Amino acid sequence: MPFQSAKRTVRRCLAPLRRWLCWLTGGSWKRVVAAIALMATLAGTGAFVLVSLGLVSISASSGHWKATGWMLHYAMRRAVSTQSMGIKVPPLDDPALLLKGAGHYHTGCLACHGGPGQERSLIVQQMTPEPPYLPPRIEHWEPQELFWIVKNGVKFTAMPAWPAQKRDDEVWAVVAFLQAMPSMSPGRYKQLALGGRSEETAKPVTPDHLRPLKDPLGPVLANCNRCHAEDGGGRGEGAFPRLAGQSEAYLLGALQAYASGERHSGIMQPIAAGLEPAALEALAQHYADLPPVSRIDAPEQTPDILAQGLSLAERGVRESGIPSCVHCHGPKDGPRNPMYPNIAGQYARYLNLQLELFTAGKRGGTEYAHIMHSAAQRLTPEQMQALADYYASLPAKVAGALDKPAPTLTEPTPQTPLPQKKR
Repeated sequence: MPFQSAKRTVRRCLAPLRRWLCWLTGGSWKRVVAAIALMATLAGTGAFVLVSLGLVSISASSGHWKATGWMLHYAMRRAVSTQSMGIKVPPLDDPALLLKGAGHYHTGCLACHGGPGQERSLIVQQMTPEPPYLPPRIEHWEPQELFWIVKNGVKFTAMPAWPAQKRDDEVWAVVAFLQAMPSMSPGRYKQLALGGRSEETAKPVTPDHLRPLKDPLGPVLANCNRCHAEDGGGRGEGAFPRLAGQSEAYLLGALQAYASGERHSGIMQPIAAGLEPAALEALAQHYADLPPVSRIDAPEQTPDILAQGLSLAERGVRESGIPSCVHCHGPKDGPRNPMYPNIAGQYARYLNLQLELFTAGKRGGTEYAHIMHSAAQRLTPEQMQALADYYASLPAKVAGALDKPAPTLTEPTPQTPLPQKKR
């Protein structure tokens, strides 16, 4: 039969292999296992001896073997593809998100990965592995894969993890910028990252530039102005907050919280941590002395939303344990604690984001931050938006005119008591 004929043919073909295996093993598979174990032991011992004698090349100038480079890259691609599965991609076409990502990319990524019209540093081109020039590479990665890489970094390379692991919103901002970068012109890149300033007045900032000498501001202030604008009014509709007119005590406390990691931000923490105390104090004083920027670009909101925001700000919601906002943040007649920010005229998008971060436990800050954690967790998303829209509609005021010395943490705060949340 055809089946039996095919079976005999296979046996005849395999007969030489069977005879060779029998000769090799001497009829015992134990000898094969023992031989493999001996070879593995000898190989391991030889490798240890080579490493101990210092004969293994670790110089970056020698590069990788092609097989080594291929294997490392293949392992990275497969790991990123698998471990990014299930990540939900939010909308990435928000102009404010793009602007925020561009600001960080210029400071933290440009030297290694280049950009539109911007070459990589000659120093990083001598690294092994060499950081890739990103604009033509982005199209080979999905958004969720880029998110995983930016957030987690890559071992055995110079690619770091995101400094603030709680701030996924900042990571997505970088992803939004990366997605737009391949088709971005050099002029568009400069407008986003540098605020339209010339390259001569806005060179990439390196860690050395963040160590002030005689002038505590100098290039540090130029770096801050790229995002917060020279008038302290912030760039973009909520991408960066307005700083002009805030109290010096609040601004200094925020910078110190960023520097210590108490306030989480992968964008601000590396900058603030690299500054000397004198520079932090000078920056706080500089922005506090600037006049508040008028909100001529504030979008109009419906009367119903503004009325809801006004009610929440002035009275809170007693039955839900939501305190009023005006006692800490104004507007009101009389002095306020200068450690509380003046949020009148602030961007609605920025205020809403801060409330969301407080609610999720991802927004640290000064020693007073715990007050907002408790209050924000009782707000619904609709109430957060109403409060943000209401305060954004108010004219900005100088915080210094309403300040008083900060009370101690044990001083009682005259606000609606906050009942314990039910679990």
